[in-house]
Amino acid sequence: MADSSFDIVSKVERQEVDNALNQAAKEISQRYDFKGADASISWSGDKILMQANGEERVKAILDTFETKLIKRGISLKSLDAGEPQLSGKEYKIFATIEEGISQENAKKVSKVIRDEGPKGVKALVQGDELRVSSKSRDDLQAVQALLKGKDFEFAIQFVNYR
Repeated sequence: MADSSFDIVSKVERQEVDNALNQAAKEISQRYDFKGADASISWSGDKILMQANGEERVKAILDTFETKLIKRGISLKSLDAGEPQLSGKEYKIFATIEEGISQENAKKVSKVIRDEGPKGVKALVQGDELRVSSKSRDDLQAVQALLKGKDFEFAIQFVNYR
């Protein structure tokens, strides 16, 4: 019998991020506390730019955007937001969406699988994802349960379960 396997990835649906950004922009344009604040959120290349005329207001924009991401099922671990920066008379926050598992993080995950997972489960790093394989599907499900219980500083999803 061939080995069963699944991949561990860290991917974000770009369309869902776009929808969350559009919802946040709409809410910001309608909220009373942002009236006259020159508050906005938009794409700036591959980064997300939030700007307003006060530090508290730009942080409130970030909070609104995070709320919309959560409602869309996107982990906040994939959002990398910087600190508010003063630029002229406006405060700005640049944020990026992190995707892919770095080599260092892949090694952390595979170490957890080796140390705490069932015997006979193999983890192999393939680019920015991790392939986990075993003869037993039950072992693979045990690995998924183990990893869901761990708190990594990056978001993980399980795909290609065969």
